Amino acid sequence: MSEPGQSGAAVGVSFVIPCLDEARSLAVCIAAIREAEARIAEAYGLTSEIIIADNGSSDGSQALAESLGARVIEVAERGYGAALRGGFNAANGRYLVMGDADGSYDFREATAMIGALVEGADLCMGSRFEGGIKPGAMPWKNRYIGNPLLTGVLNLLFRAGVSDAHCGLRAISRACFDRLHLTGPGMEFASEMVIKAALKGERIVERPATLSPDLRDRPPHLRPWRDGWRHLRYLFMLSPAWLFALPGAVATIAGLFILISSGIHFLVARHAEFFFGNYWDVLASSLVGVGYSALVLALASHLHGVRSGYRKAPRWFVWLARWVNLESMILAGVGVATLGGLDLVAVFAAWSNHLLTRADSVFPVVLGTLLLSLGAQTVLGGFLLAIIGGNEARFIQLPQAGRRLR
Repeated sequence: MSEPGQSGAAVGVSFVIPCLDEARSLAVCIAAIREAEARIAEAYGLTSEIIIADNGSSDGSQALAESLGARVIEVAERGYGAALRGGFNAANGRYLVMGDADGSYDFREATAMIGALVEGADLCMGSRFEGGIKPGAMPWKNRYIGNPLLTGVLNLLFRAGVSDAHCGLRAISRACFDRLHLTGPGMEFASEMVIKAALKGERIVERPATLSPDLRDRPPHLRPWRDGWRHLRYLFMLSPAWLFALPGAVATIAGLFILISSGIHFLVARHAEFFFGNYWDVLASSLVGVGYSALVLALASHLHGVRSGYRKAPRWFVWLARWVNLESMILAGVGVATLGGLDLVAVFAAWSNHLLTRADSVFPVVLGTLLLSLGAQTVLGGFLLAIIGGNEARFIQLPQAGRRLR
């Protein structure tokens, strides 16, 4: 058997199939691929190869695949994504086609997908909602709830513009695959491919794909609720704007509105009735603190994406590169914390002068403790960003940011 990374003669198209005990349906898949190979050779003059990325089969799938002329790659790391990455890394093709080994996809439909790549697309997704879903091929909860919901969320967060984000039949150019640096070991690999392609501005197109009932005599490896949750959480992990920045901005603005209103009341009409009382001040302080932490996490996540190569640096990175670094965040944090400390000293002095009587407003104390907290978060956030930025004080490099602008 061939090992991952084995070199070989360059071919035009590599069909990569993840496999775990698929002896019952493997021959049908390979037969369909043989027809696709003939069509691709006739239409585009491209040679092909078949790679079975085996994930530990115990039913003889490996020997069957080799007897049918496929190259078998043993992938030790378990998982759908791990198997596909192992197969892609071992492939010699300029274009890579992936599809399930259960007989549910018609590999002959990959011909049109290869045509899309030849014409300049980077990633061609199959769309089962355009190609057709045969009776019994997809559970109703997947067809009418899971897939539309996850595809809608993905399009909302990343503007991928696809109708079926989880179709298992798709084609991707070798160059695009290398640029994406995919890492997902499980079913979330399917979402990761689309998300990172969208983030990097790769050209994504769709072609119809037909889904048929699979040929297995056992339950599928897919677990709808578990894998659906894995997909959903992965979407938010790669979207710091929605996971951190938007909630953080809302919380910070709401908290600041309350605190500013309370501050004006404290300075102008302290003894008059006011809607925002002491409890509101405490709540507002918590909102600002949590919101500010979320904004720092959003910046850290975005910086990680840029440095990892799957996210383009936006224009505001240029401004940050000029003004924000570890030293500036330390100075700002110390300055804010100092203001908070002075505020609390003044509160203590006033309290002492009034013979330790009960204060009529907690606003000054809330403000001082909030400033101390924000100062500490700024210093610690600066070190976090520096670590993510490669243990560099200037964690956002201006020349690099300038080159990556859209």
